[in-house]
Amino acid sequence: MTDYEKIDFSPILALADDEVVTRSTVRDVRLPSGKVLALITLDNGRDHTRPNTLGPATLVELGKTLDGVKARAAAGEIQAVGITGKQYILAAGADLSDISKVTSQDHARLIAQLGHKVIGSLSDLGVPSFAFVNGLALGGGLEIALNSTYRTVDASAAAVALPEVFLGLIPGWGGAYLLPNLIGIENALEVVISNPLKQNRMLKPKQTFELGIMDAIFPAANYLEDSLAWADRVLSGAVKVDRKNEPGKIERLTKWPIAIKMARGMLESKIGTVPRSPYLALDLLDKARSGTKADGFAREDEALAELVAGDQFAASMYAFDLVQKRAKRPVGAPDKALAKKVTKVGIIGAGLMASQFALLFVRKLQVPVLITDLDQARVDKGVAYIHEEIGKLEQKGRLDTDTANKLRGLVTGTTDKSLYADCDFVIEAVFEEVGVKQSVFGEIEQIVAPDAILATNTSSLSVEEIGAKLSNPERLVGFHFFNPVAVMPLIEVVKTPSTDEQTLSTAFVVAKSLGKNAVLTADAPGFVVNRLLAKVMGEAARAVYEGTPIAEVEKAFAPLGLPMGPFQLIDLVGWKVAAHVQDTMVRHFPDRFYANENFHALAELDQVVEKDKGGRVTGWTKAAEKTLKGAVGSSPSSAATILTRVQDGLAQEIRLMLDEGVVPEVEDIDLCLILGAGWPFIDGGASPYLDREGASERVFGGTFHTPPIRGIAAR
Repeated sequence: MTDYEKIDFSPILALADDEVVTRSTVRDVRLPSGKVLALITLDNGRDHTRPNTLGPATLVELGKTLDGVKARAAAGEIQAVGITGKQYILAAGADLSDISKVTSQDHARLIAQLGHKVIGSLSDLGVPSFAFVNGLALGGGLEIALNSTYRTVDASAAAVALPEVFLGLIPGWGGAYLLPNLIGIENALEVVISNPLKQNRMLKPKQTFELGIMDAIFPAANYLEDSLAWADRVLSGAVKVDRKNEPGKIERLTKWPIAIKMARGMLESKIGTVPRSPYLALDLLDKARSGTKADGFAREDEALAELVAGDQFAASMYAFDLVQKRAKRPVGAPDKALAKKVTKVGIIGAGLMASQFALLFVRKLQVPVLITDLDQARVDKGVAYIHEEIGKLEQKGRLDTDTANKLRGLVTGTTDKSLYADCDFVIEAVFEEVGVKQSVFGEIEQIVAPDAILATNTSSLSVEEIGAKLSNPERLVGFHFFNPVAVMPLIEVVKTPSTDEQTLSTAFVVAKSLGKNAVLTADAPGFVVNRLLAKVMGEAARAVYEGTPIAEVEKAFAPLGLPMGPFQLIDLVGWKVAAHVQDTMVRHFPDRFYANENFHALAELDQVVEKDKGGRVTGWTKAAEKTLKGAVGSSPSSAATILTRVQDGLAQEIRLMLDEGVVPEVEDIDLCLILGAGWPFIDGGASPYLDREGASERVFGGTFHTPPIRGIAAR
């Protein structure tokens, strides 16, 4: 058992030299019964856009504050302690910038131990403690609540979560032990592991109450007053907090180990065995079934120290910085003041992709959206789809009735292209063929205003070539979405040599208004994401045609850590699209990219691959085997050979893309891969991974990052 009182924490206080300290001020509140509650308010003195964080100096100050109220409780001056945050924010967790500065595993352990010492003392004040979760509560913010005796939540709180696994960490200040013992193992697995791995999904306040994390939920209007009144009733015994999953009611002998076993199988199926944090979190949740709280906290100390010192956390911090900072200030974006105001959007096409565009534009911009197609039946089908999706959002409570009706009214469909005349921004979603796109833009250019923006969603074609026949090619920009449109956060904004500043600025402003992150890329084949995915897919196809079983090829790619194997990805994006992208890349770079004529034959089949329940590819369908007969060789490659090929191929291609000026810096390539291809945070995108694996050195005798992005243990 760790005696936190005897630990010297001074080595990590040196990390806090530039910490924005979150103060913990105390005021006494006399409750209706006459009892006194000492209310601690966490506040870093900044507005709500700069959340409270919990760095070493903040924790030391909070520890002193808690020592003070504990002494007052012992003296009988107060009967309870409450803790809440500044407006809209309890705390957004640990200060990650401080954690990323640690220089040894011992220092990393000290951060875990300091959090346990301070936040853990909320359960040992001599009087009941109440966490009033008045807003955002992430990581250590939620652990403040978990360590308290009772918890209430504001119904309007932005989000509540334990997102550590998403960042290559584990809940290290009590969460991994306390949560499963509060709400049961199945629910804890969802909060600690499943949600972070689902694009860092957060909990809404109502969900935290329903799960049993929070004991009460109150409306925003009188949240603190209601919480204080509720706390008074708890203290007097008028309210008994009945927890459906309290320790005596949680079944531990059978359900707990079964849930852990199922979760482990799910992880192995979905993410492979490379990521460390999900499996360490799983082990902590497993062991939380028995033993003392002190044992649980000590295990968290060791797990957090191991992870903070490792490569995956260092890469995660690099990726986190890209997504939180670089993505919000796109490199190369012109002044937003140059952007044309968009009051009406036109979408050429009414198929599934076009309809997804229309739904996104109308929801986010709330301006009139026009869709057109070759015949009225296709138009009607597209409009019906959009109305149906709006209806689903209304049923889920994500849109109120008035807004839903307004959005439906803003969407119109027609075969009459003259109605594009007053559109400010027109995007095409037609067949991926240069001639087709040139034709539709040539027709539309005659109708729209001279300064209307024209955007193409091409995934790999030359934007300059698409605009070659336009009278005003300066108004054309690439605006490449990723599928599914509503979910994927990236748009590649493609600049041709002709694209002017107003067009480019408008593209970036529109992307931001759509809730997307935009990255500027030159007009090069495949741009960023598809060029590199084509390399991955091509190497997978090469291995298959050499004679390697498809399931073995999928396994060979597992160390990359991508959310799905190459053939699973091809099956998702569509075999015809994949075949077309491969053809484009081979046409431009025949010596570096692989394609096979059988791609197109396979693309004509209704189903190409067989999958297991987890969606993993297990083999070819009978129809695909028949198509491939005679085309597959008899010289299978080993998993190690396949992996080295794809690593070296990616390192070569990224180096060439930087030399060609496709993007300004390697950080932009990693950002595109993280946002557009789901490349895992624990790799930091492709470049830190390729540096660590030695591919960069093998290919061009250097590294993308100097020094390489490594954990403490490897430095």
